[in-house]
Amino acid sequence: MKIRIRNFGPIKDGLQENDGWIDITKHTIFIGNQGSGKSTVAKLISTFMWIEKALTRGDFDEKWLMKKNRFRNHFLTYHRLENYFPINNKTLIDYRGDAYRFIYENDVFKVITILDGDYSLPQIMYIPSERNFISYVKTPNELKLSSEALNEFLTEFNNAKGALKNAVHFPINNLSIEYDKLNDVVNLKGSDYKVFLTESSSGFQSSIPLFLVTNYLTNSVTTKANNREPMSIDEQLRFKYNVDKIWADENLTDEQKRIAISTLSNKFNKEVFFNIVEEPEQNLFPDSQLEIIKNLIFNNNIIRGNKLIITSHSPYLMSFLGVMIEAYSLFKKAEKLNNKQVLEKLLEILPSEVMIDPNDISIYEMNEENGTLKLLPDFEGIPSDENFLNLGLKNSSNIFDQLLELEEEL
Repeated sequence: MKIRIRNFGPIKDGLQENDGWIDITKHTIFIGNQGSGKSTVAKLISTFMWIEKALTRGDFDEKWLMKKNRFRNHFLTYHRLENYFPINNKTLIDYRGDAYRFIYENDVFKVITILDGDYSLPQIMYIPSERNFISYVKTPNELKLSSEALNEFLTEFNNAKGALKNAVHFPINNLSIEYDKLNDVVNLKGSDYKVFLTESSSGFQSSIPLFLVTNYLTNSVTTKANNREPMSIDEQLRFKYNVDKIWADENLTDEQKRIAISTLSNKFNKEVFFNIVEEPEQNLFPDSQLEIIKNLIFNNNIIRGNKLIITSHSPYLMSFLGVMIEAYSLFKKAEKLNNKQVLEKLLEILPSEVMIDPNDISIYEMNEENGTLKLLPDFEGIPSDENFLNLGLKNSSNIFDQLLELEEEL
């Protein structure tokens, strides 16, 4: 999968290499300043992933999708991107997935069937940075949320809560999570105390919904993938017949047709999980950030086809990713040399389930000044220290050095 973007929102010239193509690898990270376009890219990827899934599943056909302004006024409104087009109308958005290629250029939306190998139907979840909002209030079901992404996340959060039968261990502060179904409240239980999630710190209000939804959807997809029985030829023919019948019904509106086909499409089991997370480090202490990142990587590594896309401001996240990549490299070397002593010591430091193959990760740095991206260079797979986040820390150190020099003069 890959995407290239020019002249859309804060993205101007896009990626300055690889002919502009941003590769969407197993782990894809976007870092940069506020307003640099991290979320814009992540939201576009999420949108195209969903369109590809829906088109493959038969929720609508290509003709319906390519109607004038359908992409702009129907699909981009989900993430509030419909007003990101420049006045000069020079936007280019080109997405190439496993089944389809979508091109938006000169105000025209094109669909090209490519079918590169097998297409695994994904469970797609966009986890917005505003997620702590749903933890803060006691009755989120009564809210009328204007953000469709937040509303969908709320739905999955409620599903994740309902699936909790017993207390679940939470890796931060050695807590456990309990759900009181009768009163519809999530409790955090420590060694000698219990508090409502709504009364807990902002870090818990941000990380616990992320933790529960990620675990719930990963487990859901894993269970379905393990128990999946492919549709027989006869079932496929019946499915196609019913889809064609719905589209031919002139008494139904396009929206009613879409809903009917989506309901019919439940025959398809989701096989992989695409998790798109804004700012997983939100409101968290560095050690807590590590635990959340480990949980995200762990869930992403469970199924080979899973994908994790992250937007972040955290220099600690960059450091943790470097650790996970280096651990993988050491693990493979020790395994090749059959050095069991090193392997044991390594696994005491970091479980193999959260190690990252350097070939499976891409880190892109955004530049808000000129609206460009660049693929962060690496040394033997380890992300370069010369990045936006680390340079911010370096700048703080330089200022402190200057202050120390002044102190000596005094």
